[in-house]
Amino acid sequence: MSSTLTSMLAAHADDAPAIGASEKSWLTYGALRSLSHEVRTSLRTNGIGAKDRVAIVLPNGAAMASAFITVAQAATTAPLNPNYREDEFAFYLEDLTAKAIVLEAGYSGPAEAAARRQGLAILRLQQDSTVAGKFALTGEGDGDAGDDNVPDQDDIALILHTSGTTSRPKIVPLLQSNVTASARNIAVSLNLTSSDRCLNVMPLFHIHGLIAAVASSLSVGASIWCTSGFNAMTFFASMAEAKPTWYTAVPTMHQAILSRAGRNEDTIKANPLRFLRSSSASLPAQVMEALRETFNAPVVEAYGMTEATHQMCCNPLERQKPGSVGVAAGPEVRIAHETENHLIEGIGEVVISGPNVTPGYESNPDANAKNFFEANGKRWFRTGDQGSFDKDGFLELTGRLKEIINRGGEKISPLEVDGVLMDFPAIAQVVTFALPHPKLGEEVAAAVVLREGQTATERDIRDFAATRMADFKVPRKVVILDEIPKGATGKMQRIGMAEKLGLVEKAG
Repeated sequence: MSSTLTSMLAAHADDAPAIGASEKSWLTYGALRSLSHEVRTSLRTNGIGAKDRVAIVLPNGAAMASAFITVAQAATTAPLNPNYREDEFAFYLEDLTAKAIVLEAGYSGPAEAAARRQGLAILRLQQDSTVAGKFALTGEGDGDAGDDNVPDQDDIALILHTSGTTSRPKIVPLLQSNVTASARNIAVSLNLTSSDRCLNVMPLFHIHGLIAAVASSLSVGASIWCTSGFNAMTFFASMAEAKPTWYTAVPTMHQAILSRAGRNEDTIKANPLRFLRSSSASLPAQVMEALRETFNAPVVEAYGMTEATHQMCCNPLERQKPGSVGVAAGPEVRIAHETENHLIEGIGEVVISGPNVTPGYESNPDANAKNFFEANGKRWFRTGDQGSFDKDGFLELTGRLKEIINRGGEKISPLEVDGVLMDFPAIAQVVTFALPHPKLGEEVAAAVVLREGQTATERDIRDFAATRMADFKVPRKVVILDEIPKGATGKMQRIGMAEKLGLVEKAG
């Protein structure tokens, strides 16, 4: 079994296509392995060793895919959302204890400014003009040579942050063995072979795109064709050019694709898909059925999260249940008591155990104590989701135990938004909460109380937030109140706040 990214890629044919993009020739597996060696040499020359952390801030596309795969074979990767503001970059780079950052040649934006503030080594990526995903990586300075050790299965391949119930995001380290195990799990659940081709529209700073699209494809010697990001207007042109056998997306993307499918029937017929995959948020049953009819292919809904290196459950290709997230697809999935550390039957908290599960949050013993426990001789991770299995072993999620807002697959900590809004001079109190949304699942909303004698409009508050946070975190609805409703214990309760304020019918 391949337990490192290097060993995972070792056996595929040199001339087989690996990574593709529009109007460029394919990067083959042989060329990908050569590029991996070149990147390792470049990192070592610039003082980056096997255990050092390298942030990657690149636009979506083939170079981002190959940068992740190649850097992760030589060091620890930390892809970051290129749309962050400078202060957000500064926080994540410091929190990660990053030693270097990979930026595109010619880029001079907030990520560079934050990196220079912290004295990080800056590595410039120059894309090849003819071959997809091929690049040269050069450092700006002269560093001492780093150790030339090769990461093993217990070294960290990938670090991502996940929003927590506190304002501070939690660091999720994912080992080489976690990444390869999850890639294999996904490949098995989808019956992927070297003849498959994935059309990637997912952002590659997110676990869904990195693992479900890129790593799973490369684990079996399949090919992946990378877009520059999701655009419903160009999706079918990409489909015609790439000739994929499948794609994976979040529900909002699927819905946008459906809205343009009617005028692209010829492209759909000319490029038949073996299946479609959906994950990161709940897929409405009506959308699943419409996709199935439109593409004449199974629609496989999966259930994943960062701590599981993405996939936990998946609907089988041969049988899908709308409204279910499928059967266990890699890790062991059970139900636990919501407050006591033991497994139960019936409805409770969904827990998982297996080689794809993170060893634990970094430098966060409280979160580890709360989210991990031992039972039946195994270590279990609490997902924060409530659910139960039906008689056929399909998992149905029945609620959420955590306050995290899931906006179309983007997880947002309400306390982080609270902290930003409280910096607005006119605000005395704030509670951020989830507002149901027909397409995104949930939107960010906030209820605020203004300081005595102060005035502000919803627009004023939203505009202020937009200067401090990435756009997806900015509340789409701000309600200005004289008093925020409290629960029976006198606490402000985020869960159910939309209902208390009579906003549910207005969502969307």
